[in-house]
Amino acid sequence: MLTARYLALDDLKDGTQVIVRGIGNDDRDGVLSAFSKLDRESIYTRFFTFKRELTEPELRQLTDVDNDSVVALVVTLPGIDHGDLVGGGRYCGAREDAAEIAFTTAESFRDRGVASLILKHLVRIAKSNGIVQFEADVLPNNIAMLSVFRKSGLKLKSKSTAGVQHITLTL
Repeated sequence: MLTARYLALDDLKDGTQVIVRGIGNDDRDGVLSAFSKLDRESIYTRFFTFKRELTEPELRQLTDVDNDSVVALVVTLPGIDHGDLVGGGRYCGAREDAAEIAFTTAESFRDRGVASLILKHLVRIAKSNGIVQFEADVLPNNIAMLSVFRKSGLKLKSKSTAGVQHITLTL
C-alpha cells in the first residue's frame, strides 16, 4: 500500500467527516502551524521535552518520509488542502516486523477520536506491510493516549520502566 497516495474519507466519533492521507513535503507549513498551536503539556507528552519550535531537521523528519520504514498520516477537514491539520500519526520501523508509533492531535479536536482513527488506518497499512506489532513509550500522565491504546481492540502489554509506560500492541 503506497502511503504517499493514501487517501481515505472517514468519520470522527462525533460524526465529523475528515480526510486521512499520507503526509508530504507540502505539509511543512501545516505542521509548523499545528505545532505552534499545541499547548506546553501536549508538546511534552509527544516529544518528552519542552520546545518552542521545530528545528529544520525535525520538520524534515516529520514531513519527508520514505513510506517504507516510516509511514505518516495526517487528518484534515474536507475542503482544506494543506492548511490546518486536525492531527497526525506515524509508525517508524525499528525492526522488520515491529514499529514505533506516535500521534499528535490539535487542541480543538481532543476527545473526538482523532488518534483512534489514525491508529485504525496505521494498523491497516502496517498489516499490509508485514508489521505485526506496534510499540510506544508513553508518559503515565498521558491518560488520553493510554486510553486510545486500551480501547483499540488490539492485544496490549504494558511495562513501566523509569517513569515511562512501554506499550506493545499486537496487530
